[in-house]
Parts: sequence; C-alpha cells; structure tokens
Amino acid sequence: MKQATYKFIDLFSGIGGFHLAMENNAMQCVFASEIDTEARKTYLANHQIDPDQFNQDINDIDPHEIPYHDILCAGFPCQPFSQAGFKKGLKDDRGNLFFNILEILKAKRPKAFILENVKHLLRHDNGRTFNIIYSSLMENEYYTEFQILKGSDFGLPQLRPRLFLVGFDNKQVDTSKPFLFPKPIPLEKNMSDIWGGECTREVGFTLRVGGKGSGVEDRRNWDGYIVDGKEVRLSPQEGKKMMGLPDEFKFPVSNSQAMKQLGNSVCVNVVEHIAKEVKSYLEDNSNESK
Repeated sequence: MKQATYKFIDLFSGIGGFHLAMENNAMQCVFASEIDTEARKTYLANHQIDPDQFNQDINDIDPHEIPYHDILCAGFPCQPFSQAGFKKGLKDDRGNLFFNILEILKAKRPKAFILENVKHLLRHDNGRTFNIIYSSLMENEYYTEFQILKGSDFGLPQLRPRLFLVGFDNKQVDTSKPFLFPKPIPLEKNMSDIWGGECTREVGFTLRVGGKGSGVEDRRNWDGYIVDGKEVRLSPQEGKKMMGLPDEFKFPVSNSQAMKQLGNSVCVNVVEHIAKEVKSYLEDNSNESK
C-alpha cells in the first residue's frame, strides 16, 4: 500500500470490500466492525488490522472510543430496506443501526462519509425512511449527495445497482461546490471473460444471498449461466471476479458461506472510484489547507 493520506473506519464491514477500495486509494483502516462470525474470519484472512480495533458488535462500544478518522465507511445492513425483507425499515433493529452511524458522526466528526445500501431504500415507506436518513445527516451539518451506481458502470460484468450517499462536514470542508459522483467507464471484462468460455450474457446477474438453483430461464435465477452451450452455476471463484476482488482473495469458509458473503459485499471498483472523488474533493476543499 502507498503511504496513507487519510484514515477511515469500516462499519458493518462484511468481508472488507470497502477496505480494499479505500486501501487502493492509499487510505488506512484504523477501526472495523462486523458481527457475523464467518465474515470476520474472511476479513481477518485478507486484511491487516489490529485485533483490538476489530469490533464485533457496534452496540457494545462508546462512539467516543472509536479512533480518530477522516472518512466513515458503512455498508449498513440492507435487509430492513430491501424487497427481499419484510420492509420493516427503521422499526427493525437492523434498520436502527443507521442511528449508530449517526452517533459516531456526532461524536467523532470525520471530514466525510461514504454509505451504501440497496436502491429500494429510496422508495421504502413512500420515501419516508430515506427522508429520515437524509435529513438526519443534513441536520448534523453534513452536506450530503446520493446516487444509484451499478457495478457494470465501473468495469465489472454485474448489474448490482446500489444507493450510495456521500457527505462532508460543513465546518471542516468548504462545501460550496457540489460533489460529483464518478462518471461511468466501459466494461473491462464480460461474463465470457469471467467463465473463460463463451457465455450467452455479457453482463451477469446481481449476486444475491440465498435462492440459488433456479432454472436458467426462471426469472428468479441469478447464479445459472449458459457457457459453451452448457448450464453452469457460479462458484466463489467467478463471484469474486464479478465483485472486483483480487485473485489472491481468500475464503477460509465453506462455499455456501463464501457465496453469502459475496452477495452481501460491495463492488470494489465502484467504491474505489467514489473514494477517489471523495479524496479529491477533500484535497481541493479542506478548510484546514486554506
């Protein structure tokens, strides 16, 4: 890794998609939090972090005890806001975890944040859930922009539309100029490249959690493909390529756990491009340098 310029924390970290993306922008992780035992194994197998700074339950730590950081990253739990769930929203305990993020922002005042969630968050409860989140961030003096970005817009052959929110502390950063999300780039590889054979799809389905094994023609199918005229199923090997994880990325867990973890992760390329723009915005508009 290049010499770090900014420090970040990695909340609801999963297998560390944010960690990889931020590190690729020469940033240093100083704290992470993940409650799932199997995901923690994968995180530790792939990332350097002080065990004392790898929290298990975000509810068990006082926000003031979290180390100083410039950027807060969080792919906060999707299920309460997704169509796959019961649409409980902020009434669900996992939905309320957003308020843990808010408390950390209040206590530590990082210069910026990058948050990720399912795109359905925008529509949940007729937009009321998102309005609570957005207005809470703005009321706490964080200028906030949001946009839906797809993996396929940033070189990866997977749709995976996700909502990203990026914010900056109005007191530490001059936010008079708008923050602009990165512009899409062409595909760098297609599904034939992923499989190493002729695939009938150029861009793959969004990796999901559960529901595997539907027929290739079934509308619920997400893991079945036709390659060289034969029906095949995704394994972690293809999945990690679709998520932008490096070849050397390890899964010290079962294949079913690995697929679940991939389905819960962020596309590394997407976050890497966002982080590059966030870094640029901070360098150009930090009040400390003026």
